[in-house]
Amino acid sequence: MIDNTGIAQLIAQADGVGITVALLLGLMSVASWSVIVGKGVTQLRMRRGLLRAQQAFWSAPSREEALDAMRREDASGVFAAVASSALDAARAFESRSADGIGAGVDAGEFIGRSLQQSTVFAQARVERGLTLLASVGATAPFVGLLGTVWGIYHALSGLSGRSTVVLDQVAGPVGEALIMTAAGLFVAIPAVLAYNAFTRANRLVLAQLDGFAHSLHAYLVAGVRLGAQEHGRVAPLRAAKAA
Repeated sequence: MIDNTGIAQLIAQADGVGITVALLLGLMSVASWSVIVGKGVTQLRMRRGLLRAQQAFWSAPSREEALDAMRREDASGVFAAVASSALDAARAFESRSADGIGAGVDAGEFIGRSLQQSTVFAQARVERGLTLLASVGATAPFVGLLGTVWGIYHALSGLSGRSTVVLDQVAGPVGEALIMTAAGLFVAIPAVLAYNAFTRANRLVLAQLDGFAHSLHAYLVAGVRLGAQEHGRVAPLRAAKAA
């Protein structure tokens, strides 16, 4: 038996437009919560492993061992991907032909460009999903408002042609249509809050990534380790000769 008030009555009286709006809000909610849960787990794993991954990298005696150690500790794979790209660029530069077209290219410029490109890819990977959250947060209230406007119109059009209209005949359908606005807000608010939280967390991760990239550049070009960390403080050390 259908309830005379509330969501059940709204669904029973809704036409194609109202049902489409409700389904759209449901899909937006499912998509945003999937991103929220996924990125929340990723951020948690990233926070736990980034410091250990950098410490493992800088404490390793050779390049290959440093990369293997970082891959073991970096569950997100963001820092490991940047380190792997930089080490591949260093090996490619060291094995280049002396009389090739790039014989005059400087090692710092060559490795720096590789680091810049891999950092851009890492940033895109870290920020994946934020566009969806921003879109849901910006559009869900208006989708809900569209459902409300259409529901009110649908309710009032059903009363047309009647000689007498009592308040209950208008208040019930209009109140039920307003549920769409509340549904839009319930979808949008978590998306906006999550977007702001993830943006701040990503900013901290990208700042660490930028510092790691600069230290890695100095290590591969000049042989100086600037990223060895002890108790959260950076201690410049002369690197052992890379294997």
